[in-house]
Amino acid sequence: MSETGNASIAETGGPIVASGDWTLEHIGHLAALCESLKRRVGADTRVDAARLGRIDTAGASFLLDLADKDPARIDVADDATRKLIAAVARAGNAPAAKSRRKDAGFLASVANIGAALEGFWDNTVALIGFIGLILSAFSRNALLPRRWRMTSTISHIEQTGLNALPIVALLCFLVGAVVAFLGATVLKEFGASLFTVELVGYSFLREFGVLLTAIMVAGRSGSAFTAQIGSMKAREEIDAIRTLGLEPVDVLVMPRVIALLVSMPILTLVGMLAGIIGGAAVCVLTLDISPLMFVTRLHETTTVRHFWVGMSKAPIFAFLIAAIGCLEGFKVSGSAESVGSHTTSSVVQSIFVVILIDALAAIFFMEINL
Repeated sequence: MSETGNASIAETGGPIVASGDWTLEHIGHLAALCESLKRRVGADTRVDAARLGRIDTAGASFLLDLADKDPARIDVADDATRKLIAAVARAGNAPAAKSRRKDAGFLASVANIGAALEGFWDNTVALIGFIGLILSAFSRNALLPRRWRMTSTISHIEQTGLNALPIVALLCFLVGAVVAFLGATVLKEFGASLFTVELVGYSFLREFGVLLTAIMVAGRSGSAFTAQIGSMKAREEIDAIRTLGLEPVDVLVMPRVIALLVSMPILTLVGMLAGIIGGAAVCVLTLDISPLMFVTRLHETTTVRHFWVGMSKAPIFAFLIAAIGCLEGFKVSGSAESVGSHTTSSVVQSIFVVILIDALAAIFFMEINL
């Protein structure tokens, strides 16, 4: 008989007799004893485990090793031990996961394109469904002022609007100066430097003011929405909100969407003014156009419809950026890595959607001659 602590193995000339406690604490000695015993017994030897005390999965695996992986050759005294040994045997006989054959060349390219298209379709369907949830929440809460979360909404207006004013104004001012400088450089060859005023006015009132603001908001506020909601998802705070009988869309999404709907037009207006001022500065400094001449020319040649074309896109961009940012936050799986990847995805998707909608809007306004 070989014994280790409270676990023992006996070779009787017939079945191998196992007794005592076959648990993880004896694994080192049991491994050595089973290895030496296997070399001395036949291939069809049975194992008598009726005298076992305690047994866990480690002990069951050693019994199966002695019985050549056949649980039918192990005699046990109770059903619990028999079920444990059978479960360990099934786990050991489970087929290994087949590694996917790595495609190469043309097949790999087709597979990548298909996966990208499938991901794009899934994201589009999820975004449309989430927009439906937001609109449903709007209609559900619009006539119930007591359900409006004004404190949270005002806080998000400060974060997304007031705190973003300096960076938006600076960015648009610098881009306005660059547009005016490039326009003046090209138009100077044709003796039409004065038309730089129209170039700056049209570009910022119709396109650059709202587009640059939307890109800045997507990178600043959209990513913040994803990170905030994603961190709450990782800490299971969203589950706690549901446990309290509240809707996460009402509590987390609505204040952010409303805040961005309020902030975006204001930021767009500031961006338009900053871009025009940046273009005016270049015109005054390099083209000998006085500030009064710039303002007069801008007033005479630029109609208010260009301003409204640009401003009409601001609420649409705000809604889409907020929806994408919040949706990506809800997709977080729980780890810090997931928060980072979905934050990046939020920014990329928001900028892509903003540029796509802006291009479609430009075609639409051109077709209706507006």
